[in-house]
Order: sequence, then C-alpha cells, then structure tokens
Amino acid sequence: MPMNLYANRPRAAPDGLLAAALLSCLATAGFMYVNIMPAIVEGLQTGLHFTAAVAGRIGAANVYGAAVGALLASALVTHWPWRRAALALLIMLIGIDVASMFVSGSTALLAIRALHGTVGGCLVGFSFSVIARTAQPERTFGVLLVVQGGLGGLGVMVLPRLVPVFGTAALFAALAGFSLITLAMLPFLAPYPRPAAITSGAAGAAAAAAASRAAARVPAGMLILAMALLSVFLFQFSNMLLFSYIIGLARHYALDPLHSEIVVGVSTWVGMLGSVLVVVFGTRYGRARMLTAALLLTALGMYVLHGSANPVIYALANAGTGITWAFVIPHLLGMCARCDTSGRAAALGGFASKMGLASGPFVGSLLLGADRYGLLIDVATVVIIACAVAALLPAARLDRLDAHLAIADRKSAGA
Repeated sequence: MPMNLYANRPRAAPDGLLAAALLSCLATAGFMYVNIMPAIVEGLQTGLHFTAAVAGRIGAANVYGAAVGALLASALVTHWPWRRAALALLIMLIGIDVASMFVSGSTALLAIRALHGTVGGCLVGFSFSVIARTAQPERTFGVLLVVQGGLGGLGVMVLPRLVPVFGTAALFAALAGFSLITLAMLPFLAPYPRPAAITSGAAGAAAAAAASRAAARVPAGMLILAMALLSVFLFQFSNMLLFSYIIGLARHYALDPLHSEIVVGVSTWVGMLGSVLVVVFGTRYGRARMLTAALLLTALGMYVLHGSANPVIYALANAGTGITWAFVIPHLLGMCARCDTSGRAAALGGFASKMGLASGPFVGSLLLGADRYGLLIDVATVVIIACAVAALLPAARLDRLDAHLAIADRKSAGA
C-alpha cells in the first residue's frame, strides 16, 4: 500500500486565519516576482546593464507566462488533485529560479522567465481555486495581500542593494528560497475537496449541504463574471503600468535613489492596512460603495504622482495608492470567486489578474519612450476610472444577493 505522506499530520483549521496565511503563501510563491517587480526591473538594469525597456519586457514576459499558466489551471482545477499539483509546481519553480541565476543574455532570460511565469501562474490558479472553497474568500484574499505586502516591501528595499554585490543571482535566489519555504508548509493545509468530490457519509452530507448553501450565493449570468474579470484586468494593468517603473519615476524627478527605494518599500508595508480592513470587515458594508470610493481615491493618488519632484508628494501618493490597492484587489478577486463553487471562476480571476499585471509593464515599456513618465501617470489614472465603472455592476449584484440571503436567513431563524 503506498504511504500517504500527509497522513497523521496536524492540519490548520480550513477556515481559520492560519490556513488563510498558509494558502496566501502558496499563492504568493507563484507570483512573488510581481511583488518585487520594481527591484527586478531595476536589478536587471544595474546588474546586467539592460535598458529600462528590455528589463520591463522581461518582467512582462514573466507575467504573460503566468497568464498562460492561470488559464491552464482554470481547465485543470476540476480534474487534478490540487496538493499534488502544488508540490510538483513548487519544485519546478525552484529549479527554474536556480537556472535563472546563471543566465545573462536578455533573450534567454526572457524565455526562461516566461516559462517560470507559466509554472507560477498555474500554481496561483490552483491556489485561487482552493481559496474559493473557503467560507470567506474575500478575507483570505485580504490575508494574501498582507503576506504579499510584507514580503514585497522588504524585497523592494533590500534586493536592489544586493544586486551590485551579488549580481542578479540575488533576485532569483530570494524567489527560490521563498518557494522552498512554501514547500515545507504544504503538508499542513486541510484537504479542501472539490464540491463534486463530496458524496457520502454524515460528514459528506453536511459538506454537501454547505456546498448547496454556497451555490445559492452564486450570482446568475455570464455578464456578472465577465465584468468582474474585466475589472480585475483593468485594475492590475493600471497599477503595474506605474508600479514597475516607480523607482525610475523617482529618478526621472531627481529624487535620491535610496530615498525612493525606502519609500516604495515602506509604502508597500503601509498598504497592508487596506488588506487588514478587508480581513476585519469583509463585505459587511457592501462592495459597490466601498469599491467605487477606493478606486476613485486610487485614481487621485496616481494623478498626484505628477508632483513627484516633491519627495513628500511622492511618498504620500505611494502610501495612499498602496492602501487602496491592497483594499480593492481582494474584493475584485472575491467577486470572481463568488461566481461558482468549483474554483474555476477564481482561477479565471487569476488569469485576468496576470494578464493585467503583464500588460502593464509591457505597455509601459512602449509608452515610456524618452522618459515620458507623465504619460504613464495619465494613462494609469484613466484606466483606474474605467475599472470603477466595470466593477460597479458585479459589486451591486452581489450586494443585492447578499441582502436577499440575509433576509432569508432571518426568516428561517424566525420560523
């Protein structure tokens, strides 16, 4: 009889904060490079002497690969056991990051990072599908942003200073190390079976009832899912259009490089406040009003970056948009997760996110030209406003659905 490596292991409670943290690390391992993208783009320029455009395209290739992987995962999550898939994908990520340490040509590095993105995107898709099976996916996505913010802020502050000493190998060694740590966490996650896999027994009957209850919370109509996916894409596109070049923006306005790196890193940490708000309050106050307000504040914060010649304005704009970004994206991904119970819609949300994250640096490299950072700011601001329009329909629909279910719960409790 084959030995079950995960038998008799302590497991985190499926819907507890510890499980949310472990799931967040699993998802983060697949796209940790996005959280330290400014450090990677800057490191490729200083360590390998690539131009800003070439470094941006390598970053974009990494994320475009992730989009392909996320799309692949959306087709596989209902067929492959998520834990075995995660184990294999983490081992592959470690191997590719180690190989990247020894590559110095731009074309070869672009190709290997695209492969890395594909593997990582597939891991993120599986992770999102598991998060969709938790009781409160918005809260888990909030914890995910806390994990990303903490690690990303540290990476942006530390890694650019290691590149002159250790070369670009420091960037990829950090990514491989985090994947290795995540691999060690994997056995402590609960099984999170697919709804279709729950079939018999008293526990199965209870789980089936819970699955039926979850299905009642799914909004009908493909338009709702399409608009939710569009809002995710637009939001991530706009943010990465600026975030990938945020250190270069500071250099363009003649700010001290050390100051800008610290500001970006600390702003990422400050941004965790937005995720904490999601973890604490969830969707208690509704989505539509909160998302609209947060997105308009994000647009304002981006536009204020036109005044980055003033270091105080640069710092405040980074901190403000960091908070709103960390508040908005868990809600947008949560809306996608609510569109089915299998986790496939959540994986598609991961695909839309990766497409936005990849398209931002790529389009930015085309628009940037001769340091046209003002154009980047204007385009990012307009796209955020478009995101607010796209998010309004699914957010309002889910708010109404939650309100109807709350009324039904009260009537059932009264009976």
